[in-house]
Amino acid sequence: MSALEDYLRDLIAQEGPLTLERFMGLALGHPTMGYYITRDPFGVAGDFITAPEISQMYGELIGLWAAETWVAMGAPPHLHLVELGPGRGTLMKDALRAASVAPAFANVIEAHLVETSPVLAKAQMETLAGAHVPVSWHSSIETIPPGPAIIIANEFFDALPVRHYVKDAGAWRERLVGLDAQGRFAFGLSREAEASIKVDAPQGAVIEIGAVGQRIMTTLATRLVEQGGAALIIDYGYAQTVLGETLQALRDHQFVDPLDCPGEADLTTHVDFAALARAARAAGAQVHGPVTQGALLTGLGIFERARALSRRADAAQSAGIEAALARLVSDQAGIEVDGGVVDGMGELFKALCVTAPGMAPPAGFWPPS
Repeated sequence: MSALEDYLRDLIAQEGPLTLERFMGLALGHPTMGYYITRDPFGVAGDFITAPEISQMYGELIGLWAAETWVAMGAPPHLHLVELGPGRGTLMKDALRAASVAPAFANVIEAHLVETSPVLAKAQMETLAGAHVPVSWHSSIETIPPGPAIIIANEFFDALPVRHYVKDAGAWRERLVGLDAQGRFAFGLSREAEASIKVDAPQGAVIEIGAVGQRIMTTLATRLVEQGGAALIIDYGYAQTVLGETLQALRDHQFVDPLDCPGEADLTTHVDFAALARAARAAGAQVHGPVTQGALLTGLGIFERARALSRRADAAQSAGIEAALARLVSDQAGIEVDGGVVDGMGELFKALCVTAPGMAPPAGFWPPS
């Protein structure tokens, strides 16, 4: 039994069952024992692999997207390039390298990484040690200096806590995490009904609400409206709000029970892009998309970039480039990568762009010809 499990059991014993939102928040982000605070979860040796770790093409195209978006903003003389939840810093490193082909853009950038994990911040500092732009770290969005900004959030919103509400005996009741007779973590329901939810649904139906993510989106959108810029959100999720739950836990690249070993497994949910879009519009921002990750990367030129890399590669490297390309843009199941079999990310992952009012659709979000 881990120290975090002991802490959560004691907390439940003292205060009663926890909301799922609070349980997830502590399991992932407890200041000393949370999952993201104590480890580097990325890569083959970790629990999962994200798109920037699959291929340099991903971060490079986002860097070029940022350069083109800066031009669409009117090329302000100073720009904050911000990444939320920047992993090991791989995406930012590749984006800055690609941005160097546009010196006018590269010369006005200050990079900002929003990170709460000391372990990951250290890895990011090592990755970005040779960056040719100023780089600074922040523990929250609110401490980013004012001014025009381009904000990147790659697989950030999926790791934010959510609430679950279950239709029970004609009312919506919040799902809570308590202890069963054996002292194990178990789901239950609040005695109090949630009167504010008016959705008609059958007995046992579940609504998953990412209130934390929506509040963050409101903060981002308000900043963009007031100070200018754009935010690019890429994550796995669904384009329209639907009934159902998507909570899952990953440990050593395998799915496990979300209530087992809190602090030892990654807890995520599918992002409700429609809810994020509603929050952004309510703050006065303009919303583009969502589009699929495959459509976005294709529109940004990933096939052309893959051909360019393959021309300078040997046979083994070319095969790796093709496998990475398929994984990033297709919805194909059973792609062979490094001796394993994975599914394509092209359809499940979506991209949403939020901008200040009046901006034309950014690259990759243009209407199809």
